Amino acid sequence: MIKNDEKFIGYIFEVAWILPSVAIPVAVITAVVLTAFAVGIRVPDVVGRIEPKAIAVTAPFDQPGLRELAPGKYEAAIVAQVFLFTPNEIEIPAGSEVTFVLTSRDVIHGFKIVGTAVNMMVVPGQISKLTVRFDQPGEYLIVCHEYCGSGHHVMSGKVIVQ
Repeated sequence: MIKNDEKFIGYIFEVAWILPSVAIPVAVITAVVLTAFAVGIRVPDVVGRIEPKAIAVTAPFDQPGLRELAPGKYEAAIVAQVFLFTPNEIEIPAGSEVTFVLTSRDVIHGFKIVGTAVNMMVVPGQISKLTVRFDQPGEYLIVCHEYCGSGHHVMSGKVIVQ
């Protein structure tokens, strides 16, 4: 026969296992919601597909670069290819909102603008889009964070905010 003390100890052990198994998923969900809404981290949108061989003749990638859509609003069409972003330097005024539209010509690349929430994978044939506002003047380094070959370490660029 089990004594009351043994039942109580069994109950304590049960609670000790149940509480973390509930608290951990709640903490993870809370962290995801906070980063998505409070911090402003967004998943890039996949807005279409493109045949990698047709990049050179398909707008906006046939003329990669920065275009002003409206006062303070820009679109940057960028093509990633082995060890190079085209264009690899963009200049914008402070307070501008830039929509980055990217695709890859060859292999999977990364597109990270250090000091911002821009962090994307650039997949061949996939057109990805992400919008960010640059309020602080300065130079923001663009790096490829997905290993793309032996020259991966030289694949970089910059956003100059004036």
